[in-house]
Amino acid sequence: MNDLDFGTKALRRQRFMRKPIDIISAGELLVDMITAEFAQNLEEASLFKRIPGGSPANLAMNMARLGNNAMLVATVGNDDMGTVLRNYVARLGVDVSNVMGVDEPTTLILVTRSAGVSNFQAYRAADSVISIRQFPFTKFEEVGIFHTTCFALSKQPAQHAIMQAAEKACRVHCQLSIDANYSDKIWPDRQEAKRLVAEFCRLGALVKISDVDYARLYEDENPDPGAVLDHFFKMGAKEVCFTLGDKGLWVANDQERHFLPSREVKVNDTTGAGDAFWSGYLTARLDEKPLLDCAIAGRKMAELKIGHFGPLPEKVNREEIYSDLENA
Repeated sequence: MNDLDFGTKALRRQRFMRKPIDIISAGELLVDMITAEFAQNLEEASLFKRIPGGSPANLAMNMARLGNNAMLVATVGNDDMGTVLRNYVARLGVDVSNVMGVDEPTTLILVTRSAGVSNFQAYRAADSVISIRQFPFTKFEEVGIFHTTCFALSKQPAQHAIMQAAEKACRVHCQLSIDANYSDKIWPDRQEAKRLVAEFCRLGALVKISDVDYARLYEDENPDPGAVLDHFFKMGAKEVCFTLGDKGLWVANDQERHFLPSREVKVNDTTGAGDAFWSGYLTARLDEKPLLDCAIAGRKMAELKIGHFGPLPEKVNREEIYSDLENA
């Protein structure tokens, strides 16, 4: 091996070296009260099961379950449930040093257990009181991915704090990620939501959006998948996952596009399936898997969640999400 070959390989190893913190997930940590039985709407519900929730918190917990170094930035109430949530997330191995307590009550969401799209009612309080002081800016150069959601961005002061943090993360070459989980129940100002999703795309984000969320945000009930992908790439997104529920998903970057069909799975609960998918996808991406393999790993993690009512086990074998890969 000549010196040039050695130098090139050394540079490649340096370029793809894992950072000490795999992901910072910023947004809501809250209580999900999910109906004990399948229900079409909350009027049918009488019994509920208490489950730690919030999309960014779910993602951080799932990333930790898969063995990643995950940090959560969130706010809970200075109340009993705030303590329960913070302790639960910490037990899974998530860094909760930036989960702060505030005087507002811990946020609560009632959710229907569903085989499709859940119905919900949010009672928001502490989740939106995220401040810029909670973000560990001195550690941003050590972070691989900075993730947030439309839910997290939907209300001030959290919106301003998260956007400021995302811009700072981008400047030190931290990869941005967003789950565009839009709902007008949570964010009535659709134009503002579009603007902030576009801003994340402009910063080169990885984007996950479902067909339901796309219809809510862009008021298009039957979009062409190719047009959806093009829409986000034109705004500057680096990669896009467009999920179609039980119909599969599309995944794309500027060089390739793939359709991945869904597989038949016994459905125990779909709540959190999107967060599980994205944790598998991002884990594979951190492991430098090819684009389609990232989607396959995400699908496997989502299948595990769909087949399980409530939180997943404390640990999920990383190799399990790679069991469907030809090169595993």
